Amino acid sequence: HGPQPQPNGRRLYSVEDIDRLRQFLDEANSKAPGKYIRHRRAGEKLQILSVMNFKGGSAKTTTAAHLAQFLSLRGYRVLAIDLDPQASLSAMFGHQPELDVGPNETIYGAIRYDEECRSILEIVRSTYTPNLHLIPGNLELMEFEHETPKVLSSRQPGTMFFARLGECLAEIESAYDVVVIDCPPQLGFLTLSALCAATAVIITVHPQMLDVMSMSQFLLMTSDLLSVVENAGGNTDYDWMRYLVTRFEPNDGPQSQMAGFMRSIFGNRVLENAMLKSTAISDAGLTKQTLYEVERGQFTRGTYDRALESLTLVNGEIEELIRKTWGRK
Repeated sequence: HGPQPQPNGRRLYSVEDIDRLRQFLDEANSKAPGKYIRHRRAGEKLQILSVMNFKGGSAKTTTAAHLAQFLSLRGYRVLAIDLDPQASLSAMFGHQPELDVGPNETIYGAIRYDEECRSILEIVRSTYTPNLHLIPGNLELMEFEHETPKVLSSRQPGTMFFARLGECLAEIESAYDVVVIDCPPQLGFLTLSALCAATAVIITVHPQMLDVMSMSQFLLMTSDLLSVVENAGGNTDYDWMRYLVTRFEPNDGPQSQMAGFMRSIFGNRVLENAMLKSTAISDAGLTKQTLYEVERGQFTRGTYDRALESLTLVNGEIEELIRKTWGRK
């Protein structure tokens, strides 16, 4: 059974076909159940990955989108949360922020302070990728940045701002294996909330002097703010934190020097693999698609293959970090 051969002898499998194959192989493999289905097992905690940088243009949303989709295609149950008011991640996953996302339909609806606060269960959406759900964003998210100072100054009773996102995710924890949060390019209350909810942090860095200087400022400010949050009872204990070199051009001498400089300072906190700069990724973005969705024939073979290999190596390395956290080989 299954997909029949094409005229050229190849078989084409949909994501649903692959999921059915995983189920079949797992049921047939009674000696090692759970080998093909990659869902969390008893005792393995939900992984919440916050993808962030203080500076725009560091490929943060591109990284979050491809990571979430890669993990879902690998068989994990993934929730992507768009915490950026610009909502580029939502658009990439088929939900146009100004047209498809109404009032109270972002994560703000679940973390707001007034009586209009609703359950996170009501705002999770499906996407066109099986195993991948989305909580979209739009400009409404800025309300959290405006309301939080008022609540803090009035000493209003209730959960502190930095714990609200984590409490929401606890409601749906059993339905997912991994949560990927695309943070806004600023160090506000939304970003601090994502840092406190996270079990791991990925900081995207474009390897140029101004970007690395900006990142160092971001880290200094984050350190100061997290100390305050920690004293107030916030969680800042991560399983791992990694820097990801993005939009990397291996033949660019200054970029290679800067990447080497980062590795000399941060050691193995820098992911071994870098995300290459590629016209294939940027061209796919023009039509609000990821590289996993576009046809290979749209590009010269070498361009597409290099970009796909780069993404697969980066995302595979992150998957391995998740599996190590769970204690899997």
